[in-house]
Amino acid sequence: MELTLLGTGAPDGLPRPGCPCAACATAVGEDARAATALLVDGALLFDLTPGPAFAAARAGRSITGVRQVLLSHPQNGPAVEFPAGLPAPGRVPDGRELSVISGHRVRAVALDAPGTGYEVTGPDGDRLLYLPPGGAPAGLSGAPSPYDVVLLDVVGRPDALARLRGTGAVTATTDVLAVHLDHDVPPGRELHRRLAAAGARAVPDGTSVTVGDYHAVPDVPRRTLVLGGARSGKSVEAERRLESFPDVLYVATGGTREGDRDWASRIALHRERRPTSWRTAETCDLVPLLTADGPPLLIDCLALWLTDAMDSVGAWDDERWANGGAAALAERTAALVAAVRSARRTVVAVSNEVGSGVVPATASGRRFRDELGRLNAGVGGECEEVVMVVAGQVVRLRG
Repeated sequence: MELTLLGTGAPDGLPRPGCPCAACATAVGEDARAATALLVDGALLFDLTPGPAFAAARAGRSITGVRQVLLSHPQNGPAVEFPAGLPAPGRVPDGRELSVISGHRVRAVALDAPGTGYEVTGPDGDRLLYLPPGGAPAGLSGAPSPYDVVLLDVVGRPDALARLRGTGAVTATTDVLAVHLDHDVPPGRELHRRLAAAGARAVPDGTSVTVGDYHAVPDVPRRTLVLGGARSGKSVEAERRLESFPDVLYVATGGTREGDRDWASRIALHRERRPTSWRTAETCDLVPLLTADGPPLLIDCLALWLTDAMDSVGAWDDERWANGGAAALAERTAALVAAVRSARRTVVAVSNEVGSGVVPATASGRRFRDELGRLNAGVGGECEEVVMVVAGQVVRLRG
């Protein structure tokens, strides 16, 4: 099958008409996107984009051979032209199949939100799944085989991609294309960075894709270290990297602090952000988790792990530190770094960057700063990707 994306944007397009936001202001050239519409083998048209005939012509295609026009969601964006001579647009009831004279079979997929998803099987047996904006499949129990291509709202519904991965409908060989792109993420480099972390990609309007062809999507890094200062957005960045994957184990190294309302509020905020499918483990015993097989780990954070480790070796007492405490901590740190090195599961670890600010006034404070710097350097050296979050913006240091 050959797919031509006549548009890849949200129903209102990108930039949104009259919107003054930074994302819309920078959505120019290839980053400007019309409402998403998909032309399949010149025979099937899914959804409408402004000026579909001209959009097809710009892509070197024609819509004169379209045999079926199917809508996945209400066309509530800017008015779109419906060229004369095309079949009347419609929607297929959930679960129903439609055979097209071109040899394609279309099945309507039920969603957890208003709209209809469409599974298309081509004459040669290739399979694609197209989902509307804000929609995720409902009642998934397992796919007979992985889809070759999936087109969905990756930014708006990363949990939809997680569900598809959890049932085997999306695997490492599936080409995941982000569509219905809106102004929630700055276009260009930042958009592509976020999609790559989810194992997805975006293409400009008018791009044609041949199902089964190789596509250059970066592999999802197996180990990532996310650094940042207080309230920099580092935890949000770490969570965002795994929200399109099922069965994530969130490892909270801070534990609970009885009677501390501020700490309880912080923990509650973190829990509210996490997908409901994630599990949580409150522990500082990280080595067994890192060396075991299993779902992705999100460790938040290494600074709290270090605090616990320094507590256990008496690092705050100068005498104990000098008489075996430093050596004991070095041994624990080396074991953790070695476990990161040998990890076979996906790991995203969060840590504070405290070495760029005011020099601590106490010996113990300086000791913690120094040891955290060494720990970050050791773990970062074993990660395929290291990023720094500053004011919510991600700066790539490695990878």
